Amino acid sequence: IYQLAEDASQILSIGNHTGEGWFLTGEMIDLLKTDVHNIVCMQPFGCLPNHVVGKGVIKELRHQYPKANIAAIDYDPGVSLVNQLNRIRLMMATANKTLKEEMVEV
Repeated sequence: IYQLAEDASQILSIGNHTGEGWFLTGEMIDLLKTDVHNIVCMQPFGCLPNHVVGKGVIKELRHQYPKANIAAIDYDPGVSLVNQLNRIRLMMATANKTLKEEMVEV
C-alpha cells in the first residue's frame, strides 16, 4: 500500500480521501507498471468523487504511460446498457488494434 501511495502522489495528493481517493489512481498505476495497459474504470451509482478522481487522472496517466487504454464507464441505473457496452467495445477495439500493431513490429 505504501508503494501505491508513493506512485499516486506523483499525480495527486494522497490527502485526497473522497471516494476511493488516491487508491484508485495507485491501483491504475500499479496495473500500468506491470504491463496491464487496458483498464476499465467502473464508476458506480453517481459517485461524484470517483468521477472526479477516476476521470480526472486519466489524461495524466495516458501522458505518463502512452500505452494506457483506459475507459471510464458509468455504472448507474440511469445509464443505458448500450452506451456502457459501446464504450467497452471501443476500448477493446483499441486494445486489439494495438496488439496487431505490436505483433507486426515483432
